[in-house]
Amino acid sequence: MDTTQRTDQQRSAERRRRELLEAADRVVLREGPKASMNAIAAEAGITKPILYRHFGDKGGLYAALAQRHTDALLASLRAALDAPSDRRERVEATLDTYLAAIEARPQVYRFLMHPEEGGSQSDQGFDGRHSIPVLRRMGEELGQVIEERLDLGPGTHQLARIWGHGVVGMMHAAGDWWLGERPCSRTELVHSLADLLWGRLAAAGDRVGGPGF
Repeated sequence: MDTTQRTDQQRSAERRRRELLEAADRVVLREGPKASMNAIAAEAGITKPILYRHFGDKGGLYAALAQRHTDALLASLRAALDAPSDRRERVEATLDTYLAAIEARPQVYRFLMHPEEGGSQSDQGFDGRHSIPVLRRMGEELGQVIEERLDLGPGTHQLARIWGHGVVGMMHAAGDWWLGERPCSRTELVHSLADLLWGRLAAAGDRVGGPGF
């Protein structure tokens, strides 16, 4: 097989994988954590063995969907952090971006963060442990952003990671509670969380040569 054939086959496989993930997304949007491998295969017009062939197992499909949605969310969060406004406004915009995302697609959020709600584990194959890598990745990414932008003095690298994971944990816990109970408006929650974060963030200087925060 020559290089051109291999490249064409690779592109075809990547395109088919995207199509299957789009089919899975449609099912998740309808059914949330109850989305099953059978329903996803039916939506894609294939059998379950073919679905397994592309993703390895149920956990592999979950991981691919998690990466797809986490990539999009992180891109949105970075855009909010890069907006041409003052630091407080960017902090609030970043918090609001996260909350707006989970509010807009609650079924996707529940599938990613509460897969155990799907019921039968023999069919769904997911449990709460699958959501941990999503939160850890977000924490590491936010820690990197903080390190790039703020001068936190000695131990900046470690402190930025602590802040990154701490902020993500706060956003996740508060957002999960808010999405379930809706005790206040999104704007009120954003302001309250920003107030909680603001003291140390306001005092930190920008990193020399960094993009600023």
